[in-house]
Amino acid sequence: MACLGEDLLGVVNKLQDLVFNTIGSDSGLDLPQIVVVGSQSSGKSSVLENIVGRDFLPRGSGIVTRRPLILQLINIPNDEGSSAEPHTREGNSDQPEFGEFLHQPGRRYYDFSEIKREIEAETSRIAGNNKGINRAPINLKIYSPHVLSLTLVDLPGLTKVPIGDQPTDIEKQTRNLITEYIAKPNSIILAVSPANVDLVNSEALKLARQVDPQGKRTIGVLTKLDLMDHGTNALEILSGRVYPLKLGFIGVVNRSQQDIQGNKSLSEALKAEQEFFKFHPAYRNMAHRCGTQFLAKSLNSTLMQHIRDRLPDIKARLNTLMGQTQQELASYGDMHFSGKEHRGSLILQLMTRFASSFISSIDGTSSEISTKELCGGARIYYIFNSVFGNSLELIDPTTNLSVLDIRTAIRNSTGPRPSLFVPELAFDLLVKPQIRLLEIPSHRCVELVYEELIKICHTCGSTELSRFPRLQAKLIEVVSDLLRERLGPTSTYVESLIAIQRAYINTNHPNFLGAASAMSSVIQNKQEKERKAQAFERRKERDRRKPTSMSNSSNFDDTSLEPTPTFTPTPDEPALTEREQMETELIRRLISSYFNIVRETIQDQVPKAVMHFLVNFSKDAVQNRLVTELYKEEFFGDLLYEDDAIKAEREKCERLLKTYREASKIIGEVGL
Repeated sequence: MACLGEDLLGVVNKLQDLVFNTIGSDSGLDLPQIVVVGSQSSGKSSVLENIVGRDFLPRGSGIVTRRPLILQLINIPNDEGSSAEPHTREGNSDQPEFGEFLHQPGRRYYDFSEIKREIEAETSRIAGNNKGINRAPINLKIYSPHVLSLTLVDLPGLTKVPIGDQPTDIEKQTRNLITEYIAKPNSIILAVSPANVDLVNSEALKLARQVDPQGKRTIGVLTKLDLMDHGTNALEILSGRVYPLKLGFIGVVNRSQQDIQGNKSLSEALKAEQEFFKFHPAYRNMAHRCGTQFLAKSLNSTLMQHIRDRLPDIKARLNTLMGQTQQELASYGDMHFSGKEHRGSLILQLMTRFASSFISSIDGTSSEISTKELCGGARIYYIFNSVFGNSLELIDPTTNLSVLDIRTAIRNSTGPRPSLFVPELAFDLLVKPQIRLLEIPSHRCVELVYEELIKICHTCGSTELSRFPRLQAKLIEVVSDLLRERLGPTSTYVESLIAIQRAYINTNHPNFLGAASAMSSVIQNKQEKERKAQAFERRKERDRRKPTSMSNSSNFDDTSLEPTPTFTPTPDEPALTEREQMETELIRRLISSYFNIVRETIQDQVPKAVMHFLVNFSKDAVQNRLVTELYKEEFFGDLLYEDDAIKAEREKCERLLKTYREASKIIGEVGL
């Protein structure tokens, strides 16, 4: 079982190295690890050095750990040979201990003071010298026969007040960085708290409680037990009766600052720690569950079990990430094309997709139809039936014709002689200008459809096409030119439809009201007006003869019999004779009747003309036009210039996918 545990941790270490070597920390893959959290004065660094058994961490005032340190402890058997010059721990074995940094592959550090200096130098290189923090981690492996295999992440200590030239929001930066690590479900939280400070004030436990409220993945470490006030102890805390954690609390005793300054070795400090717990009256009964050695064993077994529990989820997450990345990579297209024939084939393929997208957007068969607004063919249909149709309906056929205009036209069409009937020439003279009222909305209909087609061609294409901005711009330019070419003939034809209607006034149209019917209607209307006027006069006469009281008490509504007002000429317009009133009303009715006939025809024919001359022609010609204009070998190099941002995104996807596949292969080597 122990061997399997070592294998599992080796798998996680391989995954960690793979991820950080290729894509950095932003991989989307949450790996099991132990995250060490504590305030600056909690003794966090001393705990780590006790576990390793070596002085290797930088020390000083303020924040010393300014970048996450991913520490992989790897146990090597005593009998494993090495050709390198040995650097051994006194009195233990001849097996060398050494460290390796991920940013310096192949270089071994046997002098742990050099490891300390390299951590400081690498921290300053990325995070600067102003005591600010940086999220980029440092990866350090320590190989030793004296360590248990562990993966620990040392984070900057929690601080309240910025020191020197530290950023003013240093506390917020630190808390955000710590929270980012401990919030991951696969992280075990090692919350380090000093025993000589009330546990309620432990910043490490406060942060752990926020992301792990039930304490299922938090291990508490109590330091400075030897510095507690005389007569007090942490027995209640270590027994789990004060602050319950599923993984419990473990007490340790680190070197004091005086010990460090006096060069007290870690081996001596660890022996002193054992003696402290063995003979302390409060802790001697639980000495086997205290100290650095027990802490390391507990962390090792806890991490191994955690890896076993989380490995199936990691496998599932990897499969999900591979699928998502594969799909994203496919959207960027294949970059592996070379040679003239391959480049030409790619351009032809992209042209065809662009043309197909243009056509399908018009036909409503596109797979990317918007559900938020009308677009493409649906928008064209809306223009025809709502915008164009409503604009025609709003036209009043005689709104701009005054009675004087109609009377003048009648008089001019009769010459020097009075006419017995309303002359047809007057009707023709007046109705033709009215038909021209249909030109403006008809032209606007053509323009709106043209504008919609321009919009469609700007939204055509795919992510793959966006890789090549010059090709995409050229495709849009060619289609836009095609649409502009068709705009002129379409507008001309629509204009001719209205000119045709004006060219011949067909008074024999079956739906035309006709002079006889119009005259009958005018006479009938005149008679109705006269009847109402007479009734109104009779009523007034009766009311005049009645007593005043009866007249005042009458509830009869006179308004029902009020005569329809007749035309009242302005000072510039002489009064119309009765005959002229009938003639002008007759002409007005005939114009309205004929205009409605023409309006229905135009409402039907303009959309058909637009579809034939502009929409359908463009659909049929777009593919050939693109090939004719752009499929030329001398253009291929320029057209296939790839956008740098898209290229970078595709390369990132390729790295991600490769990493995930290798990670899946590594996990597959573990048989569970």
